[in-house]
Amino acid sequence: MSARLTVIFYIILCLEVGLVLTLLPWIPHGFLGLSDWGDNYFLLYAAQKAGVGLQRVISSGWVRGAVTGLGILNLGMAFWEITHFKQVVQALQGGAQSDADKKDAARPKPQTDPLSDYQRRDDSSDKSE
Repeated sequence: MSARLTVIFYIILCLEVGLVLTLLPWIPHGFLGLSDWGDNYFLLYAAQKAGVGLQRVISSGWVRGAVTGLGILNLGMAFWEITHFKQVVQALQGGAQSDADKKDAARPKPQTDPLSDYQRRDDSSDKSE
């Protein structure tokens, strides 16, 4: 049960982060009370402390595209987790074995003793007497 909840919460987290990172850089100024991507208090504070053109870099289309790409990657991870839900839950529970492990478990293991081919010195001396 806890493995299922873990996977469900991970899916919800990936969806939320993916939607925010995908849409937030492109929201116009004043939409739903949100400010522009490059015009926020924390960015201005960091730019003042760093003393570089951080605000210009953050508001560029390249950075917005990179952040959107991370958001799409998060959405892709969420959809992959949704489609492979049962496999992921089994893997978290430890009940999932790979195909190679299943084949190895079905194959009988030979019982070999690498030292059985060699005679002990004590055995050879007893036979000669």
